[in-house]
Amino acid sequence: MEKKPYACDVCDKSFSVSSNLTAHRRTHTGEKPYACDVCDKAFSESGSLTAHRRVHTGEKPYACDVCEMSFSQSGHLTSHRRTHTGEKPYSCDVCNKSFSVSSNLSAHRRTHNGEKPYACVVCDKSFTVSGNLTVHKRTHTKHFLIDQRSKGHI
Repeated sequence: MEKKPYACDVCDKSFSVSSNLTAHRRTHTGEKPYACDVCDKAFSESGSLTAHRRVHTGEKPYACDVCEMSFSQSGHLTSHRRTHTGEKPYSCDVCNKSFSVSSNLSAHRRTHNGEKPYACVVCDKSFTVSGNLTVHKRTHTKHFLIDQRSKGHI
């Protein structure tokens, strides 16, 4: 078993490398010392800033060897490769449905537990998936209401 002599004094996590403990401590302090010089968004880890900068540069250094599609982050390429292999490593412990992306499993779990963490600030309607809230928000815009009226829906 690997030695982990660097222990967090806030929680019970420990690390084999001191720099990992330093980065971990920022989850407790909220410190984000790495700021983007383009948009001022800040990050707790330098690698996250490096990945974020690609939003501005458009750089996509990770290419799929099957279809040549490119990605700005290696994790996105890893997830994409599963579209070719059919691998679905994330399984629901309630119904055994499998997913290729962990966030899809997280969203799916909400169908079992009823959690709806995405709430509309206008009408308090809640959703299991953030994208459904985004679509819903359009129902509160002036243009949407005018369009619905002209179609006879209101």
